[in-house]
Amino acid sequence: MDRTAPELHRRLIDQLYVEAMLLADDARGYFDLECSDERASLDPLQRVLFACESLKVTTRLMHVVAWLLTQRAVDAGELRPRDALDPSRRLGDQPVSDGDGVAKLPKPARALVDASIDLHRRVALIDNANAEARPRANPVAGLQARLAYAF
Repeated sequence: MDRTAPELHRRLIDQLYVEAMLLADDARGYFDLECSDERASLDPLQRVLFACESLKVTTRLMHVVAWLLTQRAVDAGELRPRDALDPSRRLGDQPVSDGDGVAKLPKPARALVDASIDLHRRVALIDNANAEARPRANPVAGLQARLAYAF
């Protein structure tokens, strides 16, 4: 058995987790603490867009963090790999941002939106690959088992 694959998976998950937590800290620092002057200079509609995009960034990041914690639980043996494939534990779709609206936001806000979209996209690739690699039930083996039981 190849032992490097689980080790690489664990290291990838750990690196993504650190990236997600740092990005979440940056987002919190910016949206909650640093941007009050920039937000105040926006017109009312842009302020609403700004608030919506900050919530979308937070939502993306929290979904990514939850998925990464699920993967860590699998790696630690606390959760079966097939349980991690349950739809409630999958990453799911990310909130869609309005590209034209985001383009009008201050540069730091745009950078956080873009970074959260990119991180979610990369994690979604892994989540989809995990689901595609899931062992499928072998219909021939099932039929053979039923025949063996019948005879």
